[in-house]
Amino acid sequence: MDSFWFWAYLALAGLALLQAGLLAVQTWEHRRYARSCMRAIDRLHASGHAQVFAPCKGVDVELEGNLRAVLQQDYHDYEVTFVVETEDDPACEVIHRLAAENPQTPTRLVVAGRADQCGQKVHNLRAATAKLAPQTAYLAFVDSDARPRPQWLRTLVARLGQGDLGAVTGYRWFTPQRDSLANHLLYSTNCDVMSLFGQSSHYLTWGGSWTIRRDVFESIGLRDAWRGTLSDDLIASRELCRARRRVRFEPVGVVASPVDHTMRQMFSFIRRQYIVGRYYVPGWWLFAVAAATFTAAVWVGSLVAILTGLLYGTPPTWIPVSVFTVLYLLSVQRGMVRQDLVDVYFPGRRRKLRNAMRVDVWLSPVVAVVNWVAVSASLFGRSISWRGIRYGLARGGQIRSLVREDELQPTVTEQTDERPEPGDVVREFPTYRKTG
Repeated sequence: MDSFWFWAYLALAGLALLQAGLLAVQTWEHRRYARSCMRAIDRLHASGHAQVFAPCKGVDVELEGNLRAVLQQDYHDYEVTFVVETEDDPACEVIHRLAAENPQTPTRLVVAGRADQCGQKVHNLRAATAKLAPQTAYLAFVDSDARPRPQWLRTLVARLGQGDLGAVTGYRWFTPQRDSLANHLLYSTNCDVMSLFGQSSHYLTWGGSWTIRRDVFESIGLRDAWRGTLSDDLIASRELCRARRRVRFEPVGVVASPVDHTMRQMFSFIRRQYIVGRYYVPGWWLFAVAAATFTAAVWVGSLVAILTGLLYGTPPTWIPVSVFTVLYLLSVQRGMVRQDLVDVYFPGRRRKLRNAMRVDVWLSPVVAVVNWVAVSASLFGRSISWRGIRYGLARGGQIRSLVREDELQPTVTEQTDERPEPGDVVREFPTYRKTG
């Protein structure tokens, strides 16, 4: 091996060992913080009217159980607004049935109509938040493929009252519906990302589980900021950052989210996440690209150095072998700490997640390379597919076109003042009120 490349490899190896050590410490701290927050659940109390928004599209895996969990929160003063694109959405039947079964929770169903100038989820949220109830003090958002624990709303609202917080966020924990390499790789990639969250999420929110005070929502102009965009949570993150409003990560807000992907779907999902980041939080996206490239380069570089040493006698084989071994052991240690979190977040699921947990612990080099491939794919392209719609993105993340699977021609969007506000075309269906 050329001396330049050898010294370059040594420099990268040194940085990689430092990075691996810091990540191990961060993962340990995440576990400590999560355990501490879980122990505090029963001590947290909150008051004030909360309005929960749950956009739905189609029948997600375990949809009925997920929505039932939203309607059975142990918070005394809240209502739920379900939002769908059209009245004939299959989710409507489930929503009506569950709302009738849970009359203790005020519920409404809003039909937002088809989006033509922004992402469908964003369009739904803009429609649902157009006319907030006068007594609403907090807004909470939850995805239909997420299952919050009973203390979810109470805990997130209680945290908002501690200090000058802009928002409180949770995150997802994928639960593979079957044992497959694609599901296990996605599970491991997601676990790795979540372990980076600490008490401060550095302004980043996750749209599937988060809360914000009404006064903050209105002061940062979030509903207007959503206009013409695709991402609800990264726009929220951007606006909160501009307003210098802190975001707290709350482990009680971590929700189980079922997943069942093929390899192609898995790569498409990860690429989509990074492309959205590229348009809306480019600084974080560049950091993710650099980190993924660096990690994959060290793993692959170590293997190349070992093979070169075996074939040509230089560099000394023990050097790359030692680097690879130490990095691998640190990654295994991180994986074990991460998988301890299964018992923290979801007691009783360890058996079901056993095979996915093994992949996360023992195959981290493979997961790192797979993640790098998906990240690299996000360097190219201006369009993504999401829930049956293909979106074309312009500079700044504005939607320039969208094509639905049931349409042959794209709809080119134009921002005009004549377009009706989503709130003006909302249709509301039977409202269920508290009884007794």
